Amino acid sequence: MTSYTLFKNARLLDPATGLDISGEILIQDGKISDIGEQVTTPADAEVIDCGGKCLCPGLIDMRVFVGIPGADYKDTIENTGEAAAAGGVTTVCVQPVTDPIIDDMARVEYMETRARKAKVNFIPFPAITKQLEGKEMTEIGLMSKAGVKAFTDGNKSIANPALMSRVLRYAAMFDALIIQHLAVSELSGGCMNAGALATRMGLPGISTMAETIMLERDIRLLQSVPTRYHAAQITCQDSIEVVAAAKRNKLAITAGVAVPHFSLNEYAIEEYRTFTKLSPPLRAESDRVAVLGGLKDGTIDVIVSGHDPEDPESKRVPYELAEAGVIGLETMLPVALEIYHNGHMPLLDILAKMTCNPARILGLDGGTLAKGAPADLCIFDPDVPYKIDPEKMVSLTKNTPFDGRPIQGRVLRTVVGGKTVFEYQA
Repeated sequence: MTSYTLFKNARLLDPATGLDISGEILIQDGKISDIGEQVTTPADAEVIDCGGKCLCPGLIDMRVFVGIPGADYKDTIENTGEAAAAGGVTTVCVQPVTDPIIDDMARVEYMETRARKAKVNFIPFPAITKQLEGKEMTEIGLMSKAGVKAFTDGNKSIANPALMSRVLRYAAMFDALIIQHLAVSELSGGCMNAGALATRMGLPGISTMAETIMLERDIRLLQSVPTRYHAAQITCQDSIEVVAAAKRNKLAITAGVAVPHFSLNEYAIEEYRTFTKLSPPLRAESDRVAVLGGLKDGTIDVIVSGHDPEDPESKRVPYELAEAGVIGLETMLPVALEIYHNGHMPLLDILAKMTCNPARILGLDGGTLAKGAPADLCIFDPDVPYKIDPEKMVSLTKNTPFDGRPIQGRVLRTVVGGKTVFEYQA
């Protein structure tokens, strides 16, 4: 039987079209049927009053690590889905860093099968190179023909330029998206940003050159082949300038940034807080400001959570020995809203980085409130204040760098395929 749900009294926000009105949206059998200030509604429709709160497309997170398979003590697919739903994220793009590595179609299908019971949509990104070893290319053509959207080696870079050149040329034949983690391994042996603070703390530093040199090399390779290329995480001013120049030269490059890299700087590490250890590391304040500028002017296309759960045993050790990684699915939207509250960017522009932009880059049907689009929705109050409490978070691990941070913005309801998968309970 056909089912209808009407969301009324909502501030409808659709970055894909610039829509920002008070109105209603009608869902029919898991898809958007109608949208406007007032829509015709069947008598048997379920009616949900949004109380004037914001309703936007469900968020799409392009960089999520999961514990399954191989590390279910960190999290599970089900728990990742619950955390995503609590954060208004309706689609998570899973990195191939699992055990076994997702590097062929059988393992992609295994992850997709495992994720069917999850509350949100899972898109596995298979590896570019077999076993993430950076030596031999995976079957990019075969997997692309089977519907794979993008390829990445997760938190590893492809160091061999000859191999990267072959990857880009081969991927161009199938219009496959190549996502690169930017880090020259020989320059990445430290554990925090290189500079005066690292020296004072007695910790080995990682220069921004480790990121920018890899980025510049890849862009040089891209100049000879029209491959779609995505820089997974941009963290510094030099990289912003490199990406901006590449876009001016009409290269098919896009870029992302993880929430901590525009909301925190290296001083968050003081007192050796291992929950602030990331890869790439938190940078200087001047770099953080430059990243904000890159978000504002469109140099950076996508905001990601960089969600990477780590168990307490991996974090409650000396800073240099701790694993890099933070959770972020539940805090991506509220922390990103700080840019709006501080007057740096309009609300629609911020939401575009987490909805229509990743949908466009990945070729997805979602990320918009258009008629016929999947009814993946996020309803949130941008103004409610509270402090982040990791003990109240859904994630099994609690390695958030935002413990105790005062923020404004809370997800109230998340809808996937027309069905409510999360509703906030005060």
